[in-house]
Amino acid sequence: MTGRLNSAQPYAIGLFRMVVGLLFACHGAATLFGVLGGPMGGSTPEIGAWPSWYAATIQLVCGGLVLIGLATRPAAFIASGSMAYAYFKVHQPEALWPLQNSGESSALFCWAFFLLIFTGSGALGLDRLFSRGARVREELAEAAQEPVRREEAIRTAR
Repeated sequence: MTGRLNSAQPYAIGLFRMVVGLLFACHGAATLFGVLGGPMGGSTPEIGAWPSWYAATIQLVCGGLVLIGLATRPAAFIASGSMAYAYFKVHQPEALWPLQNSGESSALFCWAFFLLIFTGSGALGLDRLFSRGARVREELAEAAQEPVRREEAIRTAR
């Protein structure tokens, strides 16, 4: 049973990444454009308004990157940091516990993205596709160098 679960781990991480990225991107789109039920604060922020416009932009961009699995670790790092900032600057001064200060989503997003910093994109992400291509190019370059190394070894042995 454990072996089967371990073999499915990259796919579970990939699905987790996609769901978290989609939810985060939707939150940013709702705040920036008033779609999907509109922004939580009532009106969309003006371009460049601190911190709401920047937070929503980070949510939309980083959420989209995490969703497709492109630059997952850096995007998750930025997203996790922005949610930590949101929690401690906006929610935590209201009360100590997330349940009391309405900061559950900030705390959950922060820790979910923090996890993705260490796990990476898992399966089904563009990161994996690009890293696989880089590995294949390295292997081909090494294979091309093999006859040259053989020649050098023969010359040194003489």
